[in-house]
Amino acid sequence: MTDVPLVAILRGLRPDAAETVGLALVEAGFRIIEVPLNSPEPFRSIEILAKTMPGDVLVGAGTVLDPQQVDGVRDVGGKLIVMPHADLDVIQRAKDHRMICTPGVATPTEAFAALKAGADAIKVFPAEAIPPAVVKAWRAVLPKETIVLPVGGIKPDNMKPYIDAGANGFGLGSALFTPSLTVEEIGRNARAFSSAWKDLRAG
Repeated sequence: MTDVPLVAILRGLRPDAAETVGLALVEAGFRIIEVPLNSPEPFRSIEILAKTMPGDVLVGAGTVLDPQQVDGVRDVGGKLIVMPHADLDVIQRAKDHRMICTPGVATPTEAFAALKAGADAIKVFPAEAIPPAVVKAWRAVLPKETIVLPVGGIKPDNMKPYIDAGANGFGLGSALFTPSLTVEEIGRNARAFSSAWKDLRAG
């Protein structure tokens, strides 16, 4: 969450593409990479990324649904757990392993429960159903230090209203990566997001 607080969500990534895709993202300024566990051989891809990315890159898993999956991510070198929901048992297991945990929330009740359980950030999901006005209202009551990351439908041209509402960064899915894209296309998408973020913060 430094210069480019954007999470690359690589749903569908295959292990044989993990290193080249990861390096393309890193070159564009990304430092957080998530491989959803409903991807092909996700633990292998996470292991490859954990071993080949620079040391300042946070690598882990998304769509983590139970505590046993947290153990599997840790065992292959992952340090990030991202969830579509706010399962308190999953959060607790991640914190037991001293991993970063970002659960998905759709209501203030879920957000406060996740933070109480030890969440390091909250994933506002799906952002398509939670507009900037709602994020602004949440921001008024959440602890000021809470990291808020809208996820779902985010593109370079719709980040500004969320930033104005108090978002600290974003999770990026199909607008950044799909398995059918070339590495060059993925790099181009990544640079577009990175540039948009930096321009908005500078402005």
